[in-house]
Amino acid sequence: MFSSLPFGYMFLFVMSVGSLLSISSIHWLSIWAGLEINLIGFLPLLIYQKNISESESAVKYFVIQALGSSLLIFGSLMAFNLSFTWDLYSSYYFSTFGFVILSIGLCIKLGVFPFHYWLPGVMAGLSWFSCLLLATWQKLAPLFLLLCFLELNKSYEMIYMFCLVSAGSSLMGGFGGMNQTQIRALLAYSSIGHLGWMVFAISHSEWTMKMYFLIYIVISLSMFMSLWLNNSSPMKNISNLKTSNMMQGSIMLLLLSLGGLPPLLGFISKLLVIIIGSKGPWLLIIFVLILGSLMSLFYYLSLFFSFFLNTTKSYGLSNMSVNGTIIVMINVFNIIGGVIILMTNLMNSIYAMTIFY
Repeated sequence: MFSSLPFGYMFLFVMSVGSLLSISSIHWLSIWAGLEINLIGFLPLLIYQKNISESESAVKYFVIQALGSSLLIFGSLMAFNLSFTWDLYSSYYFSTFGFVILSIGLCIKLGVFPFHYWLPGVMAGLSWFSCLLLATWQKLAPLFLLLCFLELNKSYEMIYMFCLVSAGSSLMGGFGGMNQTQIRALLAYSSIGHLGWMVFAISHSEWTMKMYFLIYIVISLSMFMSLWLNNSSPMKNISNLKTSNMMQGSIMLLLLSLGGLPPLLGFISKLLVIIIGSKGPWLLIIFVLILGSLMSLFYYLSLFFSFFLNTTKSYGLSNMSVNGTIIVMINVFNIIGGVIILMTNLMNSIYAMTIFY
């Protein structure tokens, strides 16, 4: 999974520094260099166990990231050719085509529609720790760079392109998970669907995107840590976990939270995006996003009911292991966190209406 030797922490540090460098930079060249440093630090973590599946996934990931980096440096050179500077804020010198090239490169790195084809195949062969990093930290820099690019060129063409990407990602995340039998591939398609919601939030509200991404990190961390503790790979192993029914039910509750079932924490992030998107002429895109989430909830609920209908063993709370107790506490945190955020936004809305009137 993850080596506790010093080189493991060194590669984690290099990966983190690369992402932070690309986010905090104001030059195209250093943005590209930060993403490459992040890639250099992440690849050794993928091939640590020297499994054939992990090596294959690492090669796929390297090829795709190299393609995205090449498009990113191509767009950067277009900016340099017209402005003779690597400054990020000199981008008003070139047309929307340069932003489209840069956005395509970042979309390839993220794994959103129509460049989502590589993410399930890569994730299916990785360890749980690598999947956790790929689903959370590796999305940080490209997402915030997309946000920065849209702030620099907030034209209707770019907003329409982002909305189409978000709608396609949500649909692909729903359709792709229908026939999956492995949890890793299922979570990869779920990640594609959530990325669609985040890309839509980017084009409308920076705060909503950050809140959605934070909630997604919390739920994904709980989900991957739960599966890491149980070492579950095929879907059928969920009903044969080594721990109690409480552990199995907690994992299923986390899956439903990923799907956005109310009143869990995953529903709050989607509700915020719906509220923001309903203020403009984007009701069709909102409908498509909700349709993709409903398809995700369909196979999550199917798995949920099949698990509870086929379970024959019964365990009490006294038989629950320490790991099961930790997972139950995580789920309680998800429910309480969702209620707290919902009540906070409701009180803020009431307060704003009181001041307005």
